[in-house]
Parts: sequence; C-alpha cells; structure tokens
Amino acid sequence: MTWSEIINVITEFARNHQILAIFIVFILAFGESLAFISLLLPATVILLGLGALIGDNGLAFLPIWLAAASGAFLGDWLSYWFGFHYKNRVRHMWPISRRPQVLDRGHRFFDRWGVWSVFLGRFLGPLRAIIPLVAGICAMPKHYFQLANLLSAMIWAFAILTPGAFGLSWLAQWMG
Repeated sequence: MTWSEIINVITEFARNHQILAIFIVFILAFGESLAFISLLLPATVILLGLGALIGDNGLAFLPIWLAAASGAFLGDWLSYWFGFHYKNRVRHMWPISRRPQVLDRGHRFFDRWGVWSVFLGRFLGPLRAIIPLVAGICAMPKHYFQLANLLSAMIWAFAILTPGAFGLSWLAQWMG
C-alpha cells in the first residue's frame, strides 16, 4: 500500500466515522510530534486533508483544533522527556540510528536558536519532532520548553487545519 493510499484510507475512515475524528486528529498530531514516529508517518498531509472534512462536513472546528494542539503538545512533551531521560543514547536507537544526521541538524538548530528552536522547529517538517528530543538531551529548563511547546502547538494546529476548514482548499492542495 502506498502513502497516497494510506492517506486516502485514513481520510475516508474519518469522513465515514466522524465521531472518531477528534481521536484520529489527536493521534495523528501526537505521532507527527513524537520523535520516533514522526520520521515514519506523513501526518501533516493527512491533517491537511482532515481539515477539509471540517469545512465539507460541518464538523466543529474548536474540538478538532484542541485535539490537534493537545496531540502535538503531548508528542513534543514525550519527546523532550525521552531526550532528557536517555540523553545521547537515543543516537543508537531506531530509527534515529539510521539517520543520525537528523539529530546533528537538530543540535545545530537548537544551539543557534535556544528556546526559540522549540517554537520555530514545530513549523519545520524534519525538525518538528527532533528539536524537543534535543531540548531534552540538552536539559533545557522545563518551563521554557513547555511554554514554547504549548504556544507553538496551538498555532501549528490552527495553521494546519484552517486551510481546509475555512474553504481555502487551494492552500491545502498547495501545502500537501
């Protein structure tokens, strides 16, 4: 099964089971933000498509947005905890061990931008899930991390769902 087929299956499942849409959005945003899962899951494209379901099927925006923001927040928090707990041992864990250069890029970005890297990294695909891991490895103070994590999760979730939800399907197609 190709990624395109997987995306279509998930989107159709959410369309046919709208009661589960909040849970699906939460899981996808969580996976997109979790250091190890994000490298394997094209959740951003799926979330853009699910945003269109909000506009097309009359789903309420607020609960879907809160589910996406919560999932993203918790995924980053768990990645931070994982980095804080395991430190540089994560370099030898799969799938990071297959692409250690991603962790090196995350370290360079974190060294340059500090707390802002947590906020900015949320909007930069490949760094989205690595920066919280690096922040944990570098023992960034938790309150700074969580503030940047919360604000960026709320803005990111809004930005990823809005194109489809409010009829900007051309923007959703361009981004996906």
